[in-house]
Amino acid sequence: MTSEAITLRVKHFHECMIKLVPVSKLRVGMYVHDLHHDWIEHNFLRNRFLIDSENTLQKLLVLGEGEISIDTSRGADVEEPRPAPANPPAPPKEEAPPAPRPTRLGEERQHAKKLHTEANRIVHNMMKDIRMGRQITVEHVEPVVERIVDSIFRQQDALLPLAQLKNHDDYTFQHSVSVCTLMISFARSLELPREVIREIAIGALLHDVGKATVPDIILNKPGKLTDAEFEQMKTHVVQSKIILEDTPGINPISLSVAAQHHERFDGSGYPNKLKGNAINRYGQMSAIVDVYDAITSDRCYREGMPPTEALRKILEWSKFQFNPELVQIFIHSLGIYPTGSLVRLESGRLAIVDEQYPEKLTKPKVKVIFHTRGYYLKPELIDLRYSQDNIVGYEDFKRWKIDPMQWMPQ
Repeated sequence: MTSEAITLRVKHFHECMIKLVPVSKLRVGMYVHDLHHDWIEHNFLRNRFLIDSENTLQKLLVLGEGEISIDTSRGADVEEPRPAPANPPAPPKEEAPPAPRPTRLGEERQHAKKLHTEANRIVHNMMKDIRMGRQITVEHVEPVVERIVDSIFRQQDALLPLAQLKNHDDYTFQHSVSVCTLMISFARSLELPREVIREIAIGALLHDVGKATVPDIILNKPGKLTDAEFEQMKTHVVQSKIILEDTPGINPISLSVAAQHHERFDGSGYPNKLKGNAINRYGQMSAIVDVYDAITSDRCYREGMPPTEALRKILEWSKFQFNPELVQIFIHSLGIYPTGSLVRLESGRLAIVDEQYPEKLTKPKVKVIFHTRGYYLKPELIDLRYSQDNIVGYEDFKRWKIDPMQWMPQ
């Protein structure tokens, strides 16, 4: 057989395996070869995967009209169902606990405010205990962490906007609570087991406990740190690890979240200059979240970035400093326009993002409050999935002299 004939035969064989099928014709057992959608348009972790459950199928059907490529060599065909594998994977030994009962978003937001205040108080007191030389225990934080996890699982859009609200004096405590909240949302998007998410959350809440050993004059310095001061500031990571290693009940997952949150994928981080997958997966996650929350926060020496601009920077830095796959999933977990951020609509109106829809990241529910001509409007909730208006970009609250506290989703 000639090489040309072999090439044609291989091409024909390949075409028989890869088929374009309408989204409406998909079913459990098929193997998705290509979604033919940008990653911001769907909430799947990868572009190729087996449709292994009704839940996965329903997520695909949300994509609506259009076609998706399937690979019939790795899954079922359109015409004939493929028999189930003789030895399917064994189910997990432990079933996850039932999901928290869903609540109305407004109801959850009232609960979230109290929870956010309580969490900040607990971290504040814990840092004070460390300065006084007292030992902390996991039992100090477990109850509030459980409630934060429950709240995120019930209504993610209730707690996440509060992560943006910080003041200069309490930044260290509020940053810890924000990183905890963001990490839970991130881990949930990765579909990690509930017990793993809990340990991640504990590590996130405690990730900066080592700052209790850094002198306040350095921790709260309004200007740029000297080289010597920066070296001392960097010791907080090692100190966090030492404190947590001596904390009864700490889990290795929690420890890795705290000990590696300043490591970078290209090896440029500290304290150990770990590179790539030498950094624990949970450490890779905490590095992304820690930087995101830091650059979106107002500090005494600089103003924070708007969330959407910060996500753009994180995506840009993922070429070197962060795991690119995890960065994309993190952006999915927040939305292109995070809840609580200010956006401009095509109509010239300004609105605050009120609620996210994972299947339509660019079309959240928003609350219109202001017109770019310079006057306030009667607040109006608009679901952009069903509106002719669209988001054209993010805006800065400060530019328009709008107090985010006054308009934060209620």
